[in-house]
Amino acid sequence: MGLGARDTLRLEAGMALYGNDIDDSHTVLEADLGWILKLKKGDFLGRDILLKQKEEGVKRKLVGFELVERGIARHGYTVYVDGKEYSTVTSGTFAPFLKKAIGMTYLPIEKCEIGTQFQIGIRNKKVTAKVVETPFYKRNK
Repeated sequence: MGLGARDTLRLEAGMALYGNDIDDSHTVLEADLGWILKLKKGDFLGRDILLKQKEEGVKRKLVGFELVERGIARHGYTVYVDGKEYSTVTSGTFAPFLKKAIGMTYLPIEKCEIGTQFQIGIRNKKVTAKVVETPFYKRNK
């Protein structure tokens, strides 16, 4: 299996990739990975920051999106919120199984509700995307 296929499967499953969706400039709470965080297990580097962030709430969050218009959002493409540059696409591709363009990005917490629309710069054009639930694909049990 090629890296591209693996990356598409990973994204469809809503799994974050270090270096793309998660890195040292975003906390586990912002990446919506709070379930792996064990604040009561003792002291560790960054614990105070995470405690404060958990108490006050995050200001941005990693969300899944799908394009409403034609196009494919790729890693690094500019994300616009209310017409202003906000962040970049952390992961993005066309999902053949889902037959749609999907991706992940960080948005301001007030813009993370399912269905909220924003724009992505694709080939000198702003294309509309909307926040969707992740994982993008769930298999039937």
